[in-house]
Amino acid sequence: SEVHGMSQRGGSVITYVRYGEKVHSPIIEEGGADILLSFEQLETLRWLPYLKKGGIVISSEQKIDPMPVITGAANYPADILPGIAAMGIQVESCDALKLAEEAGSVKTVNVVLIGMLARHLEIAKEVFVQALGECIKEKFLAMNLKAFELGYHTGKQ
Repeated sequence: SEVHGMSQRGGSVITYVRYGEKVHSPIIEEGGADILLSFEQLETLRWLPYLKKGGIVISSEQKIDPMPVITGAANYPADILPGIAAMGIQVESCDALKLAEEAGSVKTVNVVLIGMLARHLEIAKEVFVQALGECIKEKFLAMNLKAFELGYHTGKQ
């Protein structure tokens, strides 16, 4: 299986995740991603060509204005996620930033999205929970586990 993720914090970052018994390259070609995971709507649209037919979009509903919008040279496109869904693509979205705040910190937005992603992978939920326990400092663990659960149980089409 292949997962194509990206984040935006002052700039676009793209991450490819491939796993399985035989992975010959870390790069995912256009039309090759089973899942497109995005922190921001415009980035979802930007990287949509990487999603394969029948793939799933998981996106935060967050909007971050790019420079042309900030300067007034362009408008932020309206109805990005509904437009993608209207193309027959399965879209699951949530206000991941709001859920992260509910969990205890906006810094957990990535874990909210991982929670949403976990429902679509063959990897058991408990594996994700264990990994969080191994990777996150004890004082931040409870809020990250809450963020994961909020994402795992949230999503709309």
